Amino acid sequence: MGALLGLLFGLGCLLVWRSGARAPVSSPPGRAGWSQRTGDLLAQAGIEGVSPRQLLAASSALGLAVLVLVLGTSQVPVIAVLFGSFASLLPVVVVRRRRTQRSVELREVWPEAVDNLASGVRAGLSLPEALTQLGVRGPEQLRSPFRRFGEDYRATGRFGESLDALKAALADPVGDRVVEALRMAREVGGTDLGRLLRTLSTFLREDARTRAELETRQGWTVNAARLALCAPWVLLLLLSTQPDAVQAYDTAAGTVVLLVGGGVSLLAYRVMLRIARLPSERRVLR
Repeated sequence: MGALLGLLFGLGCLLVWRSGARAPVSSPPGRAGWSQRTGDLLAQAGIEGVSPRQLLAASSALGLAVLVLVLGTSQVPVIAVLFGSFASLLPVVVVRRRRTQRSVELREVWPEAVDNLASGVRAGLSLPEALTQLGVRGPEQLRSPFRRFGEDYRATGRFGESLDALKAALADPVGDRVVEALRMAREVGGTDLGRLLRTLSTFLREDARTRAELETRQGWTVNAARLALCAPWVLLLLLSTQPDAVQAYDTAAGTVVLLVGGGVSLLAYRVMLRIARLPSERRVLR
């Protein structure tokens, strides 16, 4: 009976691991360095002027500040270390949340931007002019990158390099596809660019509608799981304001309980995120 339970548990863990998104074989995630991954995260979140080292410094400073504050309040080092560790993760969590919000925003406005671009091409504008117009009349979330594209193109006259800078500024899979389609149309002189853009706009609208429905259905489950995860630690933080109530944790047994609890909480949170993660489009044309 014990062997059967162990086999079922192992099979369940294997299914949970296999349920996550698989990375392309040609570019495993472990190949990229920490600096590159963090830089991509900041770019996808639309945060300019912040380097990976600055994000690391902000995380360390916040963790140290919370550690000192909690230590001065509770007088229990292990509690201070745990909350300092949690606080050091907060900047990265905020950046990741900003990346998710920006992805949702771009997913909603890209069809309109592609429609504007197709209208400009159909009206006889050149590709650089149609792209520059998006910096003036396009969706608000996309105006800044396209405005910089217009400035780069007017300053250098190099369409390919300006497109590369635009793609890096957008840091978006849909933007990569649009940019590469325009590059190909510019180089080989394609005549079906307008129809291609209109087809892409229709596909983007259908994809955005489907993904919005899935995210709405899973949102309440994920939020409930996060609330259940945070509740005991919020209670511990409130108790830490009364040193007499947390003296039990200032022992070897209490330290083990807190460390095991913190590890289990982090593991449960990672598993919850992996199970609830929706397949995301990768930047294969970067």
